[in-house]
Amino acid sequence: MIQAHGLGGGSDLPIPASLAIAGGTAALTLSFVVLLLAWRTPRFATERARTVPAGLAAVVDGAAFALVLRVLGFALFAFVAWASIAGPDILPNPTFGVVYVWLWVGIVPTSLLFGRFYRAVSPARTIHLVIARLSGGDPATGIRELPAWLGWWPAAVTLFAFVWLELVYPNATYLGPLQLWFALYFLVTVVGAAVYGDRWLSRADPFEAWSDLAARLSVWGRDDDGRLVVRSPLRNLARLEPAPGLVATVAVLLGSTAFDSFREAPWWVRFVQEASVPQSWLGTGALLLTVLVVGATFTLATRGTSVDERRVPSHELPARLAHSVVPIVVGYMVAHYLTYFVEVGQLTLIQLSDPLVDGSNLFGTADWQVDYWLSTHPSFLATVKVLAIVVGHVLGVVAAHDMSLRLLPKAHQVTGQLPLLGAMVLYTFGGLYLLFGS
Repeated sequence: MIQAHGLGGGSDLPIPASLAIAGGTAALTLSFVVLLLAWRTPRFATERARTVPAGLAAVVDGAAFALVLRVLGFALFAFVAWASIAGPDILPNPTFGVVYVWLWVGIVPTSLLFGRFYRAVSPARTIHLVIARLSGGDPATGIRELPAWLGWWPAAVTLFAFVWLELVYPNATYLGPLQLWFALYFLVTVVGAAVYGDRWLSRADPFEAWSDLAARLSVWGRDDDGRLVVRSPLRNLARLEPAPGLVATVAVLLGSTAFDSFREAPWWVRFVQEASVPQSWLGTGALLLTVLVVGATFTLATRGTSVDERRVPSHELPARLAHSVVPIVVGYMVAHYLTYFVEVGQLTLIQLSDPLVDGSNLFGTADWQVDYWLSTHPSFLATVKVLAIVVGHVLGVVAAHDMSLRLLPKAHQVTGQLPLLGAMVLYTFGGLYLLFGS
């Protein structure tokens, strides 16, 4: 079950691949035409947000609420760490479900609903805060400033390290490699935060970085004065500051999900089985190639236009438009991992009551049964999957179109967007093909 990321997806869904692909690409193209006709001035450049009522803001920003979240997050971490150390090295151990399902896939719904959720419960951030308080230091500052040129590059590297562990490493469902990975994770995040301050965590912690990006599609945000506000998710998304490594980060997120789709396709399984090269080498190469293809196509598409170099240098366009990939990643992850999250997530809740797999029932959930409603309603599931991919791409086109109106000269505001539209059509085609045709 932990390995079955495509659970309920693919050839068993009652929609022909050709129909899903044609409908999805047609919807994307039509939405772009409508935008060209009806959306001629940028709408997300100006701030429009509602300040959250003072009572709610006082609770959310209060020390007590923050402490409760930190205690709950660290308690879950400590419980799972105990299960991974004291429990048996078998799949019923809840460690695997918590890491690969609740943590990795659960970042999407929690961040969409609550904003930058992971940073509020992050055990690495909690450890850093405790160390800073005990040493009398300021958790926001470290020994030195975080270099601006690093940008999102640490997140791209650590995200790639996690998806490599999950999708490529052949022993990913053994506790030893998982424990080693998280030992290195805490070493990198906590030591890095001591050197560069807590900003390092938002740029190097793969889970916090991914949560912060997904949270751009929530309604929660902050104004320039740091006050809690409610605004349109696309306005939140447009406020994502361009920085080095941002394109690489979204490319890792999108490319790894695509790789997870085709790695279980029959043609790839046959190729791996017949090849004389070790499976892990092939998987690493294929994962890296997929990420590079996503990053390269997006970079070429965004730079494939004429701009006023004095106002917006062309080399800045990929980072300026990288925010438009975030809805695509979210939509694709919803489509690809929906049944995996719902059904294996229930199984993980059941396993949590028996962390040592010795027949315990600590939380009263050990006797519960998994509800496989989604898998037994393939028509509904197929509809949700197609809508998730198409809506994600349409929102990406809207975000890219609005930003293009701000960046591109009037003479190139239509033709200048065509290369990026072509790339997004390619992503739509590829996503739906991998989901339904592989």
